[in-house]
Amino acid sequence: MRAFDYRRAGDRAEALSIARTETARYLGGGTNLVDLMRQNIEAPAALVDVSRLPGLIEDTPTGGLMIGAAVRNSVVAAHPAVRARYPMLSRAILAGASAQIRNMATVGGNILQRTRCAYFYDAAGSHCNKREPGAGCDAIEGFNRYHAIFGASEHCIATHPSDMCVALAALGATVHLAGAGGERNVPLLDLHRLPGDHPEIETILRPGELITAIELAPSEAAANSGYRKVRDRSSYAFALVSVAAGLGLAAGKIEDVRIAMGGVAAKPWRAARAEQVLRGQVPTRERFREAADTELAAAKAFDGNEFKVELAKRTIVAMLSELAGTEA
Repeated sequence: MRAFDYRRAGDRAEALSIARTETARYLGGGTNLVDLMRQNIEAPAALVDVSRLPGLIEDTPTGGLMIGAAVRNSVVAAHPAVRARYPMLSRAILAGASAQIRNMATVGGNILQRTRCAYFYDAAGSHCNKREPGAGCDAIEGFNRYHAIFGASEHCIATHPSDMCVALAALGATVHLAGAGGERNVPLLDLHRLPGDHPEIETILRPGELITAIELAPSEAAANSGYRKVRDRSSYAFALVSVAAGLGLAAGKIEDVRIAMGGVAAKPWRAARAEQVLRGQVPTRERFREAADTELAAAKAFDGNEFKVELAKRTIVAMLSELAGTEA
């Protein structure tokens, strides 16, 4: 680990001021950034500690929920309003990492965590365009069991590791940002970038911009929702495939549906094609399978992760069947 300066911000204005004047990174719980610094993958000149900034979970005037970026993951998962109105979010957080890490990790840091691709972490012996632009991508011809089947490019096939973000994508969350140019809001689905020609650029954040909160809108589908994660072992493992889904039913038909997948792309993947197939339809396993087939038709697998296509289909069907009460 290289030497760096450390500053604890007393408020948002101070955090933004420090970030404007130094080559700095914001530090929340440090559960990902500190690991990357230890392995010399990231070497910021300064860390601006924002973990002590106010972090609240509050109702919005429209009946939704505002979650501060400094709120710990474990607090979000246990909050009564989250558990009752957005159960997929609570379950997604509980499916990720360990209790100790959830107690440290913040909402803002979870959103900005970087890929767990083994080649990205192997700075001494592997080629990785995300870590070193122009170096190549060893995962394409290497061990790619955990890698993307959507949105990949010839330069990178890594996946985003967050469970929480998959639920936020399905919920259509809005990210609140503050920076030198003022405040702005962006859909979470637009925050992360697909790799394209520049996999090293992972988000649309501007230099020095700080995530301040996540806003969730109310919906019937959010209240009837869940999260299912398929992994190689039962705890402390990243998803091979995960599905966050919600169903809003009226008169025996699907009025609203939200589906997002994790472990399949460089960002949380909203299954818009599947949702379109299901709206207005009677909720049956056959219809769910049709929707899953439609979504996965665009998947592009590699030698080591072809199984993900069928696994994703089955996980979508299983999650939706559970919510609709149509499980066999």
